[in-house]
Amino acid sequence: MDKKPTTFDRNFSETLAAQEREQRIRTNKVAALLVAALMPAGVTLDWFVYRHQGFVVPFLILRLISSVLAVGIWFLLTTPRGQRHHRPIGISIALLPAFFICVMIYMTHEGPNSSYYAGLNLIVLAISVVVRWNVAETIIAVSGVLLMYLGACLLTRTREDGSIIFNNYYFLIETGIIVVVGNHFSTQLRLREFAARYELDKSRKQLETTNQDLAVSNTLLAEQNTALENANREIMETQMQLVQSEKMSSLGRFSAGLMHDILNPLNYSRTGLFVLRKKTRRLPPEMLAETDAVLNDIEDGLKRVDNIVSDLRTFTHPGVQASEAVDLADVFNMSLRFVSSELKDKNISLQLNLLPGEKVWAGRNHCILVVVNLLENAIDALGEKQFPAGAGPTIEISSRAEGERSLVCIRDNGPGIAPQNRARIFDPFFTTKEVGKGTGLGLSICFGILRGYGGTIAVASEPGKFCEFTVDLPATAEAAAKTKPENAESLRL
Repeated sequence: MDKKPTTFDRNFSETLAAQEREQRIRTNKVAALLVAALMPAGVTLDWFVYRHQGFVVPFLILRLISSVLAVGIWFLLTTPRGQRHHRPIGISIALLPAFFICVMIYMTHEGPNSSYYAGLNLIVLAISVVVRWNVAETIIAVSGVLLMYLGACLLTRTREDGSIIFNNYYFLIETGIIVVVGNHFSTQLRLREFAARYELDKSRKQLETTNQDLAVSNTLLAEQNTALENANREIMETQMQLVQSEKMSSLGRFSAGLMHDILNPLNYSRTGLFVLRKKTRRLPPEMLAETDAVLNDIEDGLKRVDNIVSDLRTFTHPGVQASEAVDLADVFNMSLRFVSSELKDKNISLQLNLLPGEKVWAGRNHCILVVVNLLENAIDALGEKQFPAGAGPTIEISSRAEGERSLVCIRDNGPGIAPQNRARIFDPFFTTKEVGKGTGLGLSICFGILRGYGGTIAVASEPGKFCEFTVDLPATAEAAAKTKPENAESLRL
């Protein structure tokens, strides 16, 4: 690797130190157990080499002492204190068996001639193979073995053979150099391997973090798109309501002036009609019947004009009535009495499912007017549809509460509303009925009445399957105060 994380990455150094510490403690424990197991096992060598000199039992005692001390070192390494000082304790594991072997060499008085010199070579090699020391620790351990062996040789009472000491030290030093160099390259290899694994793990974590951030970004983007779609839909709905409200407001101002202009000549016509009826009573019987028919037609026409003016008055100022807590069940019971005969004549099934005790904050009579109007529209629509065998016309009425609002749904399984007409159904004077069967003011009046109480009306339909009107009204005076228009006031003519 070209990059050296140890120079720049503090976390790398800390992680490496923690791993090395853990592995050193583990290998030191393994070395302690090897000493504890192999030192007593060497009693077989003592038997074959020194059984005639009487060293078997003393050597066995030394080996057992060494084994017990090694087990003690193992237990010490399991404690927090021992783990904190694992470096000097680790070096003592190598020096412990070397010390007892040197003692046995001294006891035999053979000095450099002792064959137990080979055991020191094994200890030096074990330093390289078993434990994970750095160069400095390896040099300290090897030097300690060499010094103890030199002491064992110098303290013997036999004549020192300089050539043998040189020979033994030559091989011990060469073995030590090999061990030091080997540990150096082993340490470097471990460092490179750890650096590679560290960088790989770091890259993997960065990739996981990037993927998580990407997933979060995608989630946020999806949520933002959903919120944007909802906001656009709400803006469009609000825009439609504002356009409708503006239409109603403009037409209301126009209608207010128009009603004043219509009512005056209408009153003149009523007065003239009254005078004509009084005058025609003196006509001969053969002329009276024909005259009465004409006057009746005139009177019906005047009544129709009067009804239209009355509808316009309600449509222009929907908030005339004082608001109060109106029970929906009472409103529908009263409304159904007005349309019960039509429901029965056309065999229309009615399903009423209202929340018990649900109320709205509005005018009672106006609520009845809206409900009757919507029911009449549903009844007229159901009369235009041919139902297959086993099916019949149905009107479903339900309600639900949403916070401080009460929602009422009136749904029929009639022909529905054509898509091109859905945006215009609340326009004044728009109707799909035949001439003479409707003025096109019904839904406009409902829209204006509901708006005057801070409510709304919406429609959902699927041609050929159903049509559903949803009325949304405040349930309390506090909720009404938040949405009721300021200009909903009484009309004075």
